[in-house]
Amino acid sequence: MIVTDMKSRIIEEIQEWKQKRNAILLAHNYQIPEIQDIADVLGDSLALARAAADTTADVIVFCGVHFMAETAAILSPEKTILLPDLDAGCSLADSITADQLRDWKAQHPGAVVVSYVNTSAEVKAESDYCCTSSNAVEIVNSIPDDQEILFLPDMFLGSFVKNETGRENMHIWMGECHVHAGIAPDHVEGVLEKHPEAELLIHPECGCSTSSMYLKSEGILPAEKTHILSTGNMLKRSKESEAEEFIVATEVGIIHQMEKQNPDKRFLAANPNAVCPFMKMITLEKVLAALKENKHVISVPEEIANQAKLSIDRMVAIG
Repeated sequence: MIVTDMKSRIIEEIQEWKQKRNAILLAHNYQIPEIQDIADVLGDSLALARAAADTTADVIVFCGVHFMAETAAILSPEKTILLPDLDAGCSLADSITADQLRDWKAQHPGAVVVSYVNTSAEVKAESDYCCTSSNAVEIVNSIPDDQEILFLPDMFLGSFVKNETGRENMHIWMGECHVHAGIAPDHVEGVLEKHPEAELLIHPECGCSTSSMYLKSEGILPAEKTHILSTGNMLKRSKESEAEEFIVATEVGIIHQMEKQNPDKRFLAANPNAVCPFMKMITLEKVLAALKENKHVISVPEEIANQAKLSIDRMVAIG
């Protein structure tokens, strides 16, 4: 009871400070339940980027990880972007640097660079297009068929996009999100064995996504029940489907929203240990401190921001 009262007081104070500062709270689907529940906009990377670009708020409190706050700063340079915990990083974004990308581009002169949004501002500045898991296929399809493509940094998403588009001239960087990579085929198969009627909702970053595409094509996984989707589209599918059970292969934070939106349905984590420690760093207390103390302001140098914005604008416009 004491803990509940304290939490309620913190939430009330957050709302007061949001009004004082004309602030908006953006939160990713992987955040802890308390943060999801108070967010003004809750969504995947693409939805949050669009919200950051469109908001009339003076202050954006970004409850996500560092690259997301950087993207908001690039899209809305006139606004104050706050990241409540500076240690909220991303193992996937760390898997490639701007220098590594420049070297890769030198090996493939003239290639079009498509970077997943899970990258640093410096990498985005070296890219032609940004994408998210919800529009990566559409972005690659928008590029002429004879154009060589460098896709980075996630190898599982890259394999999914290459399979969906049939692009043979697409090179894939061998990076991964350690949380998603840890969701293996045997995790999915183990849960499916116990719940054969469940639908499979699989994020393309997962270590099981490549095998799932193959098993689906071979008829081993039921095609009508196997869906490889972004987090936003996972939520949409869970609401629209008539299925009563779902096996969810992504970071487990999304299950809170699924259960909240579909109280009569059951959601099972393919791997209950698929927890991103960076996404769980932001708490109600840190959000309040961010608003009261202006912690921590995220900005991007103007030259890098201007270059990166070109690729991000293309991402926001497609899909």
